[in-house]
Amino acid sequence: MDDGRPIFLQIAEQIEAAIIDGSLPEDTQVPSTNELAAFHRINPATAAKGVNQLVDDGVLHKRRGIGMFVSPGARAKLRQRRRDRFGEQYLRPLLAEAARLGIDHTELKTMIDRYEEPR
Repeated sequence: MDDGRPIFLQIAEQIEAAIIDGSLPEDTQVPSTNELAAFHRINPATAAKGVNQLVDDGVLHKRRGIGMFVSPGARAKLRQRRRDRFGEQYLRPLLAEAARLGIDHTELKTMIDRYEEPR
């Protein structure tokens, strides 16, 4: 677990990914900061920083004396956020490069269809 980004961000993104893929459904308890720290062999304060970021974002909520849980609507919220980011990170540069190469939208669509993975 180290791709150059802060570890607390990596922890938050792992939890987000589990929520998006459904392995952590809404209203499900998430691992405690101590469990995350032990699993990843990191300081509990670092794990807490990642979890608290998700609390601040409204993705997780605290239940006093019980732990952290996935908030209702968290999956939809995270998916929309990732969709927005997807457009900025991938589509904008793709369209710019296509324009530089003289690829119009029809040809680009044909290319996408050719490389699309079956679902």
